[in-house]
Amino acid sequence: MNLILLGPPNAGKGTQAKRLFADFQIPQISTGDILRKAVAEGTELGRVAGPLMAAGQYVPDDVVIGIVEERLKEADVAKGFVLDGFPRTPGQADALDKMLGRLGKQLSAVISLEVPHAKLVERGSGRRVCPVDGSVYHVYQSPPKRAGYCDKCNTGLVQRPDDMPEVIEKRLQKYDSETAPLKAFYEKKGLLKSVDGVGTPEGIYEEIKAAAGKA
Repeated sequence: MNLILLGPPNAGKGTQAKRLFADFQIPQISTGDILRKAVAEGTELGRVAGPLMAAGQYVPDDVVIGIVEERLKEADVAKGFVLDGFPRTPGQADALDKMLGRLGKQLSAVISLEVPHAKLVERGSGRRVCPVDGSVYHVYQSPPKRAGYCDKCNTGLVQRPDDMPEVIEKRLQKYDSETAPLKAFYEKKGLLKSVDGVGTPEGIYEEIKAAAGKA
């Protein structure tokens, strides 16, 4: 089962990809996570990507495509994969088609999570992260026991630069203009399935499984 989870920032793609991994052992391939790790480690890629991400800009296609292809060659994707955050544009989708052809793989479905704009800003801007152990909280939905501090290690929580409201707004504008056309791209291929991304995580997950033919 080779899936793309399509949707704007904060639509819940990462949360649902983790559920798919737990049930089907297909890894989540999140370009956002890979890039943030590179920024934190100060790699060459991280030094290029960091300022762009902080400003709500996308990292150049050739860099992202190279990262994804190397990841898809690893042994743990033998049963399948869930792409989260890639492709973002029809150009990247074309590159992905060619890449999968080289690797002898094909997509099973493209699942689009549909969430209203205001809900996306609320979800993202309320997120807080522990800089030590990576624990994630939300000021409204899943707050820490002590406001502003990690439950596990008592470290002060931080707001990631790409979770600032103004940055989220820029990313959503980019999504609307550049990434939304992917739905038309994949609809023509008969791969697109739309799922309501508002509701309980469990309910949304059941809809995703049904869309992927795994209900």
